[in-house]
Amino acid sequence: MKKWIGLGILLTALVSGCAKTAPVSEQIKTETEARTGGAENASEKETASGEKQEEQKEQNEENEQNQILLGDEQFDRYLPLLDGKRVALLSNHTGIVGDRTSLSGQKREKGDDLVPFGYDRDGKEVEYGQHILDALIEHNVNVSAIFSPEHGFRGTADAGASIDDTVDPKTGVPILSLYHEDTHYPSAESMDSFDTLVVDMQDVGLRYYTYYISMYYMMDACAKSGKEVVILDRPNPNGFYVDGPILKEKYKSPVGQLPIPVVYGMTWGELAQMINGEGWLESGKNACRLTVIPCQNYTHSMKPVLIRRPSPNIKDMRAVYLYASTCFFENTYISVGRGTEMPFEIWGSPYLSEKDYPFSFAPESMDGAGNPQFEGKVCNGRDLREIPLETIWEDGIQLDYLVSAYRDFHKAHPDLDFFGFRKDYEYDWIDYLSGSDELRKQIVAGKSAEEIKESWKDEIAAFREQRKPYLLYEDCE
Repeated sequence: MKKWIGLGILLTALVSGCAKTAPVSEQIKTETEARTGGAENASEKETASGEKQEEQKEQNEENEQNQILLGDEQFDRYLPLLDGKRVALLSNHTGIVGDRTSLSGQKREKGDDLVPFGYDRDGKEVEYGQHILDALIEHNVNVSAIFSPEHGFRGTADAGASIDDTVDPKTGVPILSLYHEDTHYPSAESMDSFDTLVVDMQDVGLRYYTYYISMYYMMDACAKSGKEVVILDRPNPNGFYVDGPILKEKYKSPVGQLPIPVVYGMTWGELAQMINGEGWLESGKNACRLTVIPCQNYTHSMKPVLIRRPSPNIKDMRAVYLYASTCFFENTYISVGRGTEMPFEIWGSPYLSEKDYPFSFAPESMDGAGNPQFEGKVCNGRDLREIPLETIWEDGIQLDYLVSAYRDFHKAHPDLDFFGFRKDYEYDWIDYLSGSDELRKQIVAGKSAEEIKESWKDEIAAFREQRKPYLLYEDCE
C-alpha cells in the first residue's frame, strides 16, 4: 500500500351573509363601510387569506414528503447490524444526524446557495443536531474508535496538515487520525479495535476532495481483515453532473486514488459499490463486506444545499460549485484566495497586472489557512462571486480561468514556470489534480478551454456507462 497518503389552516368566508342585510340609508351604509373597510372587501380578503394558507399547508405537506431522509436517520435499518459489535466510526464535524442538506421540496429562493455555512438566510446561527457519535452511544452502541480524515474530527486543521491521534473529550472514545505525516492508511493495531465500521460524513463529490480517499483506504483495510462496512449515505451537492478527465494509474496521489472523473456524480454509497464491483481495492477482487443505507427522496437531478462547512476553506455553496474549476490553480503562481473570506471564489496573483485584472485581494493567515500563498501581497485577479449560479451549473468545470491566467502570466513572465510554483513532488501538482499530464500540456500548447473539454467527452461517456450498475438514485440524464 502506498502511504500517500434539510400549519396551514383552511379559513372559510365568515361574512358570506352580509350582502343580504335589510335596506339602510346610503349614508349609514357609507359610514359603516368607512368604519369596517367594507364587509364584502373583508370577506374577499379573508377568503384570499384562507386560500393562501391552504396553499401553504399543501406546500408544507409536500415539503415533508419530499424532504431528503439521510442514511443516518434510518436507525431501524442499521442499528440491528451493530448489535453486539465493537463499532468504529469514520466521520468528522459533518456527521450530524438528519443534517438538513437539501432545500428540495421547498421553494428555492435566490441566495439560498450563498448563505455562509453556519447561518440561515436571516443571518442567524444554525443550531446543529446530534452528532452520529452521540446518537450511536445514546442507542447503546459500543463505539470503540473514531477514524478522522483530512482536517481532523473537528474539521479545523489546515489543508494537508499532519494530525495526531487524540481522545474525544465528551465520550472518551479514541480518535485515530488518517492524516499522519507518513501515512493516510489505518494501522494494523487500529483495525483490531473494532468489528464493524460505520461511515457518516459529508463530501462535495470531487476526485481531489480527499475525504473519499479515507473511505477508500478504510474499505481496503476492512476487506483485508474481514471487517464489515456500513455506509450511511448522504446526498452529493455536485451529484447533478459528471465532468473532467479520468485519473491515470501513475498519477495516484493524496488528492486522487480512483480512475474516475474530477466530478464523478455519485454518492459515497454508490461510489463504494463501484469500488467493490470494479475491483479497485488494493486487495484486488477481495471486496469488502458492504452495506449501504441509502437516502430517501433523493435523485441526481437535485442540487442539495449544505448547511455546514465541509472543510475550512469551503465557506458557502458557491465555493462548493466553483471548487471543481478553481482548485486547478493550487500550487501554480495563482492564489485561490486561501487566507481570505472567499477562498475558491476568487483567484489572483502578484504576477498579474492591475491593468488587466483590476480586482485585488491580499491573503492573511487565519484559522484553516495558516501562512497562505502570497501572504500580505496584493494579488490581482478575478472575482467569481457575481457569476449567476445557473451559469456555474451549466458550465460545469470552467477552464477559461486557468487558460487565460496561464496565457497572461506566461506573456508577462516567460522565464517562470506557471505550473511549477512548488517543486516538492515528482510531477507538477496540476498533473495530480487533473489525473495526468495531458491538461497541462494542452494548455501550454495553446488549446482553448472548449477544445480541452471536447477531448474529455469519450471517456466521460464511458465512465457514465461503467457506473450505471452501481447507482442507487435516479440519474441526472
